[in-house]
Amino acid sequence: MMNVLQLRFLPLWILLCLGSGVLQAHHGWAWLDEDEFELTGTVTGVSLGNPHGEVTLDANGEQWVVEVGQPWRNERAGLTAELLSEGRTITATGHRSEQSGERIMKAERVIIDGRNYDLYPDRL
Repeated sequence: MMNVLQLRFLPLWILLCLGSGVLQAHHGWAWLDEDEFELTGTVTGVSLGNPHGEVTLDANGEQWVVEVGQPWRNERAGLTAELLSEGRTITATGHRSEQSGERIMKAERVIIDGRNYDLYPDRL
């Protein structure tokens, strides 16, 4: 039989368990299409930080969210906030969401001004 303390925290425990599945489904590589994908666009928004950075691109009038690396991964690749600033044109290569109509991709490489910034060199 559960005691009063266990009953008080049961809803929180259930939410954590359910929520971790949602988070796990998005992080990593399992949510992505296996085909390589390339996207070029103009940066319209940037949010760098943990668990990973996101860059919003305008690509032919469509808004795409491009996941870049964690702060340490971006730094290792030489990818700085200045390089990802609004108004810059970048090309991202990697994998897009396998969900039809979802405009999200995870970048393995970002190309800016002809220079490669390899976020996941072991996957290229």
